[in-house]
This record gives sequence, C-alpha cells and structure tokens, in this order.
Amino acid sequence: MSCFLTNSSVGKKLVMSITGCFLVLFLLFHMSMNMAMLFSYEAYDAICAFLGANWYALVATVILAAGVVIHFIYAFILTINNYRARGKQRYAVTVQEKGVSWASKNMLVLGVIVILGLGLHLVHFWSKMQLVEIMGHHASMVGDLEVGATSGAALMMITFSKWYNVVLYLVWFAALWFHLTHGVWSMFQTVGWANDIWYPRLKCLANIIATLIFLGFAAVAVYCFCVTSPELIQTLI
Repeated sequence: MSCFLTNSSVGKKLVMSITGCFLVLFLLFHMSMNMAMLFSYEAYDAICAFLGANWYALVATVILAAGVVIHFIYAFILTINNYRARGKQRYAVTVQEKGVSWASKNMLVLGVIVILGLGLHLVHFWSKMQLVEIMGHHASMVGDLEVGATSGAALMMITFSKWYNVVLYLVWFAALWFHLTHGVWSMFQTVGWANDIWYPRLKCLANIIATLIFLGFAAVAVYCFCVTSPELIQTLI
C-alpha cells in the first residue's frame, strides 16, 4: 500500500486528494472562526483562547502542518513528473474544459504563493499567539503594544490597520481562490467522479467553495482595516 501511494502516479494523486480535502475543510473552519470577528470581538477572543496551546489544539496543529507539507511535496513531485512525461501539458484529466483554465496550468505557482502567504500568516498570528503560549508567556510585543496571546481581535485589528498587509493578504486569498477552483474539482476527479454528468456540477461546487473561502477571509481583513482605530485597539488589548 505504501509503495502504491509513493511510487505510482495514481497513488500520489490520491494522497494529494486526501490531504487537499483535509486542508479545504480546515480552511472552511478557519474562515468561519474568523468571521466571528464581524459579530463579537469577545466571541472571537474566546475561540482563540479555546484553540490556544491546549493539547487538542497542538495535536491539530501538528496534523495540519504535516498535511500542508505532504500536500506541497506531492504536488511538486507530480508537477515535475507530469512535465517530464508530457512537456507543457502538466495536468492530464479525463474531462477537459473548453480551453484549459489558467489555474490548472499554474497550480504549482499558485501553491508557492499560498505557502508564502501561510508563512506571512504564521509570522503575524501564530507566532504571536499559540507559539507565545507554548513558550510559557501570556503576551508578546507587537510594535510598541503588548498584546495578550489570546487577544485575537486586537491582533487582527493591529495587523490589518496597515494597508499593505491588507493588500498582501488579498493577494494570498486570490491565489487560494484560483488554487481551489481547480484543486477541489481535481480532488473529485481523482476518485473518478468527474464524468460528463458530474463534471459541471463539481466545477460549480469548486467555484462555490473557493468563493466562500475567499469572501469570508477577505471580508474580515477589509472590515478590520475600515473600523480599526487606536482607541478601539486599546479597548481590545
């Protein structure tokens, strides 16, 4: 079984599908969690406290990190193998779109942008929250402000009070949208669901999921930029 998953093209795509499905579910959860900011800062902080350095959150973090690493490694291997086997036709599918989508031809590039965005997110948020708790502290310095490790609302406001952070994150979210519009459909295609009947339905589902994730994350970033003020940040710290 392990040889099938590591040596065969079908096995590698299956691993990509499984890890991709897990990551999509996490994105939906994370987006839903972030949207609590739009309704209650206290509720969002409570969620951050619940998902701090508790054992279940740490286990989930390790599993998530492993999923990201495995997904990216297998994506890189498959892209290189497909390029060598078929030249510029990187993604062979059983059902072709009318014209090959831009996303399907640039999945690795989009994946790199997604990984870079993830790194930025880890610096801005994870290193100021869960990592701080893991190190046994209760707060960290963000600029000249001391922000509690569970003060997610304040950290969100501080981060997105800077226009360039909003722009960088919107670029990241856009790359996620393109990546997911092809990736979610490919996930189903790998297990044989993308026939002539199901292809348009799955493509529509992929677009809906990608758009929900993009709009959910983008709405929070833009909202924070629009409403933040020094006085509001002080009340949230």
